[in-house]
Amino acid sequence: MTIDPQTSSLTERILRQDRRLLIALLALLFCVSALYTVSGVGMNMSALEMTAMSGMRDMPGGAGPGAWSIVYLLLVFLMWWVMMVAMMLPSVAPTALLYGQLMRRSQSTPVRRVKLQVMAFVVGYLLSWAAFSLGATMVHWGAETSGAVSVTMMTLIHTPPGGVLLIGAGLFQFSELKKRCLQHCQSPVTFLTRHFRPGPYGALQLGLRHGIYCLGCCWALMILLFVGGVMNLYWITALAAYVAVEKLTVVGGILSKLAGATLVLWGSFVVIS
Repeated sequence: MTIDPQTSSLTERILRQDRRLLIALLALLFCVSALYTVSGVGMNMSALEMTAMSGMRDMPGGAGPGAWSIVYLLLVFLMWWVMMVAMMLPSVAPTALLYGQLMRRSQSTPVRRVKLQVMAFVVGYLLSWAAFSLGATMVHWGAETSGAVSVTMMTLIHTPPGGVLLIGAGLFQFSELKKRCLQHCQSPVTFLTRHFRPGPYGALQLGLRHGIYCLGCCWALMILLFVGGVMNLYWITALAAYVAVEKLTVVGGILSKLAGATLVLWGSFVVIS
């Protein structure tokens, strides 16, 4: 059987265009999420304003602590979820693109379905962080109601509860759960081949499973947003960059331990002082 060179060349061009389109879609999703987070839609202040005033902790808000309407509750949930999307997409994008590459090489997957399955994978991944965001929203409401965080600044830095969170997140870096979940995140080829499911629904399940492993790896670090400020861009950027380096480099395991020790020492200093 001979292959027409023109047909082969056309197929290669389609595959390259398909990959570029996937990268463009992921980049667009990231940009929209980042802009939404920075603008602070529905919040008392934008993320830029809150970051500029990060040194203030007890600035009064316009409403009483915990006085959330259903609409505001939904807005806070969206704030958390979209922020997670912006923070986690850079670290999951290589896995999503690798999944698309594996699908393109599979003779049983039509080229036109590759984009659909990759986006289904991404949606499944983001659904796991939607669950985390719902839990974070409830914690956020409870912390504000109890007075642990202020209505506007939403920060625990330089406080004993903040120190305890730092210590807890640091200790988690040494846990077996952290180690196992990080190994899954650092070995995308092994994960994709071991848990592969055919079709768009299978891709959704695969993305959800990968998101659960990622959540198990990073949830304690994301909780630290309560320490530095839920909408503090310095903390958001630092945590997103750290997670990407931890998951995508060969030194991630060592870095995890160093970060854990640093967090424990920092938290202990905060609690003692």
